[in-house]
Amino acid sequence: METNKFKGLGVAMVTPFDQKGAVDVEALKKLTTFLIDGGVDYLVVQGTTGESPTLTKAEKQLCLDTVVATNNNRLPIVFGIGGNNTMAVVEDFTSYDLSRVDGILSASPYYNKPTQAGIYAHYKAIAEATKLPIILYNVPGRTASNVLPETTLKLANDFENIIAVKEASGSMEQIMTIIKDKPENFLVISGDDALTLPIIAAGGDGVISVVGNGLPTPFKEMVKASLNNEIVKARKLHYIILPIIDHLFAEGNPGGIKEVLKHLNIMENYVRLPLIPVSKERQQTLVQLTDQINAN
Repeated sequence: METNKFKGLGVAMVTPFDQKGAVDVEALKKLTTFLIDGGVDYLVVQGTTGESPTLTKAEKQLCLDTVVATNNNRLPIVFGIGGNNTMAVVEDFTSYDLSRVDGILSASPYYNKPTQAGIYAHYKAIAEATKLPIILYNVPGRTASNVLPETTLKLANDFENIIAVKEASGSMEQIMTIIKDKPENFLVISGDDALTLPIIAAGGDGVISVVGNGLPTPFKEMVKASLNNEIVKARKLHYIILPIIDHLFAEGNPGGIKEVLKHLNIMENYVRLPLIPVSKERQQTLVQLTDQINAN
């Protein structure tokens, strides 16, 4: 199955809201155009950065339709479908119009802490429910369980349409184990902006990014340089961007990146409860760092 379209910089898009809390369609169009013009390689709609747990199915479809129409076949589009109820996740493949989607991003089940056998069975059910390419998403800090390398590798070998993993375990040893033993065309994608450079240097294939929402061009240049083995250039860009990353996540994601996007006149910084906007002090820091990075 073709996987090259998911190499490089993918962006986990935020969902803009208006003052009344509704999806801001015009701002979403603006963000989509901003990312395409910024040089990103593909768009990820309704990942957790899109506040997907707080959106209805109708709102998620609205976001997907808006991005698809604005994109107009320019970039591949990945749609987030996941959860901790396997039967409900499988049913979602018939609940959404996925006719113009290039791939699915699916986070490992959260909260109920399944065994590795349970995680395998969960993804097996998903892989058998669709012919679309599937990107596994391992993010133990959110799910409370870690998809071990042997589980990822078994899924990669057993199912043709499981084509990649977004790895956010934070363990370079785990990530390198997957890279060392993976099938040739299986992609290992960073799920941590700060670890993108070392993961690519170890043999990874790119990143699905949060910071890319607000800084698509400099982050794309860093990813591109890393993939081209231009290590001096990549390292320089990495350390220019690195200081903002902790601040983006310090008070909850996507509050930080929405503040950056507000500063760039892309959208307002409204989030849905239980998230709240970042503090005034954090806002000032994010604005300052954004301007410094864009000035380089």
